[in-house]
Parts: sequence; structure tokens; C-alpha cells
Amino acid sequence: MPEPAADFHARVLAAAVDGRLPAPAMSQWDIFPWEAVDGAVVPKVLDAPGAEAPRAGEEGGRSCPACAGFTADRLVWEDEHWQLTVEPRPSGLPLVLTLWSREHLDTGDLDDDQAGEFGRIANRLVRIVQGLPHVGRVHVNRWGDGCSHFHVWFVARPEGFAQIKGSYAVEWDDILPPVDEDVWRADLHTVATKLANWGGHARA
Repeated sequence: MPEPAADFHARVLAAAVDGRLPAPAMSQWDIFPWEAVDGAVVPKVLDAPGAEAPRAGEEGGRSCPACAGFTADRLVWEDEHWQLTVEPRPSGLPLVLTLWSREHLDTGDLDDDQAGEFGRIANRLVRIVQGLPHVGRVHVNRWGDGCSHFHVWFVARPEGFAQIKGSYAVEWDDILPPVDEDVWRADLHTVATKLANWGGHARA
């Protein structure tokens, strides 16, 4: 189960210097919207528009990671139409999961049956993860600028931390030190086995 809030906070403080954690790698990304100017954090100047770059899985883009297949250490649960994955190592938030269609489809390409399946799995997954002790909320997010293969993120934030709310939970995931791997794996096993009660196969 996820670690108690007090243990979570102690682990974070142990990784900090003067109470502050280092800036995440995303602060160096081109799409990061903030920069420091004269000691203040301000929005970057918006560049002029240009051509859309091809995404992974599109002609001219990188190969599709989902179509290439996920390694066993990435799989949490799967059935004939869907795969639930995780990064190979824990990150700062209790759980960050990604649900992928097996078929190479983009958002908006799902037929009614596929959309219905996705909705049922997503609803069950939120209930399961949000039912873990010390998980405050599960955010469900879809970003489609990196890969053209249908995938949706399920981001669990820790309970009791007012700063780790809303869309900024994703930034905190990159800032916070990784959760304990044994706790993380136990949570993945719980999610996989409970989801498999409705079908499919637990892989974690």
C-alpha cells in the first residue's frame, strides 16, 4: 500500500537541500512555459507558429513504442484489446499508469464498442487506485502530441498535500524523489489483480 503521508514527507525532506528539491529535467524542455528574468519567474515569449512535427507512429516520426511491444517490466495488466503499463522504475507520485489500445488508433478513432470498453476499464482503474490507502485522487489525462497511438494516463497523487493538486501533480512527479520500490510494486500488484477480476491478466 502507499506510504503514510508523514513517511512520504520525511522521504522528500531527506532528498532536499535547504528544504528544496532540485528542478526537474522538464524545466529545460522547449515546451516549458516559464523562465527566470531579473530574478522573477515569467512566461516565455511565444514563438511564431510553424509546421506540426510528426508524432511517434506517424510517417516521418519515431517508431511507435506501443506497436513495438512493451517489455515485461512495463506491463501491469492486459487483455486482448488493452494494455496497462508503467515506467520501469517508480517516480515521485504513488502511481503513474498508462492505458494503451492494442490496435494502433488515435483518440477519436475508437468505435463505440472500443470507447465503451475504455470507459469501463478507466472507471474501474480509478476506483481501484483511489481506493488505495493514502491516495488522495486519481487524475485521468490524455496528451497526444508525442505519440499517435491511443493512450491515457492515470496519475495518483498522495493524500494530504495541498500543493500536489490538479495539473501540477505531473510536475511534482518529476520533482519528488522516487517512492520506495517495494511499496510501488505491491501497489502495482494490487491494481493488476483487482483489475483482472473483470477479465484480462495481471502481469505485475
